[in-house]
Amino acid sequence: MYAGGGSGEVARAVSSVAVAPIEGQSGWLVRNALVDRLGAGKQQAPRYRLDVRLDEKLQGLGLIGNDAITRERRTLRARYQLVDASNGAILLDATASADAGLDVVENEYAVIAAEQTALENLSHEIADQIVTRVAVRLRQAR
Repeated sequence: MYAGGGSGEVARAVSSVAVAPIEGQSGWLVRNALVDRLGAGKQQAPRYRLDVRLDEKLQGLGLIGNDAITRERRTLRARYQLVDASNGAILLDATASADAGLDVVENEYAVIAAEQTALENLSHEIADQIVTRVAVRLRQAR
């Protein structure tokens, strides 16, 4: 798939994908990760557009006797479409998902930092899944 390195056929096709803006903080993180991985912007006129919609959830788990939450699960799901910019045809319609568990401790700052780190890691994982599927699809299209 990566024959020819950065100048190979698939690398050139992947870099011609423009990533549409995505709502929210998680959208900003996912979009930046996608742009980094795709190498978007190397070509002047994108041939494809990637539309992504995110759904995230933070769920409290692990209740103890006083109904305090001791564990959380953060889930990030993406529904994405690869669209041919020339004719609007949808080349790929798929989903990606990732989740992470984290401990809830008494220190509120530590919990907030853990939730943020989990979101950043999930964003990278989602971006990796999307880029892999897009690269495979563009390789098949050749």
